[in-house]
Amino acid sequence: MTQTPSTKGYEVVDFASIPGVPCPCGTAKRGLADVEDYPGTIHVTEISLEAKVHYHKQLTETYFFLECGEDAQMQLDDEIIPVHPGMCIMIRPGTRHRALGKMKIVNIVYPKFDPEDEWFD
Repeated sequence: MTQTPSTKGYEVVDFASIPGVPCPCGTAKRGLADVEDYPGTIHVTEISLEAKVHYHKQLTETYFFLECGEDAQMQLDDEIIPVHPGMCIMIRPGTRHRALGKMKIVNIVYPKFDPEDEWFD
């Protein structure tokens, strides 16, 4: 969905109106992608049980956990850590990662998300 740039000093994104798109983690709704002067993108992502290990060569992702099952975890390279709502993890380029378990996150991505920067081993 294209978001019309505002002539005001702010942007408003209604994630309820953004269609979800498949991603290695599940389904993502990506906001602010079309706002030229915003350096990143904001995603609301529903993590599926089939999330795939992947990494980015350019992108830094920051996951903020909104909802998590009791057994929710993150795989970060060879480490697995438990996660819960209210936690935040910043994932640098080159870090192989995936979410384990069902959860809902806000993902702040810098620079702007580029689907060409999703890599799998």
